[in-house]
Amino acid sequence: MQRIVLFFFLLFVSHAVAAQSDKPVKIGVVGLTHSHVHWIFNREDRGDIEVVGIVEPNQELAQRFSTQYGFPLDMVFENMEAMAAAVELEAVTAFGSIYEHLAVVQTFAPLGIHVMVEKPLAVSVAHAREMERLAKQHQIHLLTNYETTWYASNQEAFKLLNEEAAIGEVRKVVVHDGHEGPMEIGVNQEFLDWLTDPVGNGGGAVIDFGCYGANLLTWLMKGERPTAVTAVLQQFKPDIYPKVDDEATIILHYPNTQGIIQASWNWPFSRKDMEVYGQTGYVIAADNLTLKSRLKGENQEKSRKLEPRPYPYDDPFSFLAAVVSGKISAPADDLSALDNNVIVVEILEAAKKSAETGRTVKMD
Repeated sequence: MQRIVLFFFLLFVSHAVAAQSDKPVKIGVVGLTHSHVHWIFNREDRGDIEVVGIVEPNQELAQRFSTQYGFPLDMVFENMEAMAAAVELEAVTAFGSIYEHLAVVQTFAPLGIHVMVEKPLAVSVAHAREMERLAKQHQIHLLTNYETTWYASNQEAFKLLNEEAAIGEVRKVVVHDGHEGPMEIGVNQEFLDWLTDPVGNGGGAVIDFGCYGANLLTWLMKGERPTAVTAVLQQFKPDIYPKVDDEATIILHYPNTQGIIQASWNWPFSRKDMEVYGQTGYVIAADNLTLKSRLKGENQEKSRKLEPRPYPYDDPFSFLAAVVSGKISAPADDLSALDNNVIVVEILEAAKKSAETGRTVKMD
């Protein structure tokens, strides 16, 4: 009889633990100026996160979002400290300027609250290093979100390169990211104000789109830092973007590989794609679900459509919830991980220095 009672007690406890672990992760949204914030409000309700508070000092902007998405204005706080004091939080997502990312980590890391920022991690190596120090000291997850992290094509390319060695040793990687320009595509004014500011964003296209290529190359190279960086930044539209570059080409030097990052606010159409060339073949992630390749012995290029990535690897907020709740881990060389994204900031800072001096910058 005692065994039966014990069995049902353990069964009850296991169900209670499971139910507890399946509770949505309580999320705070810090800032509404970054247009990517619509992602968290527009996603289907998967039951894995609950937005419990929002920080936005711009009352007109907060009212606009409240009207659009139907959340009450009493969820909105003027500053991070007020939100942290008023609601229970497990993680926050940062949707303000890149410069503000440091303040978000300074506020929430000491409270043990995990942080996800929009790409890139920081405006400078100094900011990135301090964010890294705080995250490690207070043992929080500090993740960086890129749209391209959730592309099935990039993941399949990585698998062909590293797990199947299908194209031999990688010799050249070319990453294209850009669009017609933030003004041209009609981003909201609050976003445009800091996106085109060298302090708020850290630069123009070199930061906004150069970070994608730096992130992907660091991942493909398994966390290896380039030995040197060479970059050219230009202003083709100084009348529209007088303070920052709108065109950037960055070359990353590795012992046996060359990386080329093309970041632009001048292309006729939006694009995010990656080409990887090896000794015996190539793979091209043409878009989210399209992978093209030509391998050794094949007479022509092949193209195939892929299935979307499985849950929770198909959405940044599902991924954040799974990491915070301990259901999955984020390896150090993962696209979202801190180690990778500190190197990204190092690359971008070296690119700006190279463009300013007209010289290749060695990576110490």
